[in-house]
Amino acid sequence: MRTTRVTVAALLAAAVLTLTACGTDPAPSSGVTQIAGGQDKTKAATVLDRPFTKPELVLTDTTGKPWNLREQTKGRPTLIYFGYTNCPDVCPLTMSNIAVAKKALPAADRDNLQVVFVTTDPERDTPESLGAWLKAQDPAFVGLTGDFATIQAAARALGIGIDPAKKEADGSVVSMHGAQVIAFSPKTDEGYVLYGEGTTVDNYTKDLPKLIKGENP
Repeated sequence: MRTTRVTVAALLAAAVLTLTACGTDPAPSSGVTQIAGGQDKTKAATVLDRPFTKPELVLTDTTGKPWNLREQTKGRPTLIYFGYTNCPDVCPLTMSNIAVAKKALPAADRDNLQVVFVTTDPERDTPESLGAWLKAQDPAFVGLTGDFATIQAAARALGIGIDPAKKEADGSVVSMHGAQVIAFSPKTDEGYVLYGEGTTVDNYTKDLPKLIKGENP
């Protein structure tokens, strides 16, 4: 599989251009073109020339306890995604694709892989509701919620733009957020591979075995 390389600086500069609009109605999401790869099935992975540093992020998990991202993912292959449970399309599809691909891994690799879902809509995504939603995807997925400003700052540090959820005139609630999944290496704890909205189950199935080893897909 060929990969695309981009710099962290380019991603940070373009973060505002990678927002996807998600609403509470079943209408298709709208937004600008993703820069994060994943549109071409043969080029799902974007390998970063300069990896992202894992943000210092402490939020609340689905059991209501503090969860330290750096401490609890240290030395483990980790996928991070920012989204929200009321999203009708992109968020559930992304998590479902990862969940399906994860099932193809050997048991030891499945247990070692950390998949972290950070809500962009903490007002509605309580620990309880987030836990119920993720359980339907994969009970082992970690769900985090908390202060929006803290979440937004962590996302921006990873080149992902998110805006507060807002209510439209028709009563629907729309959340603008980047649709990237970032993979962190178990060797360096740095975010070195990025996936875009169009990444498929097959893409993740092919790449996860390498990501778990900290290798370039």
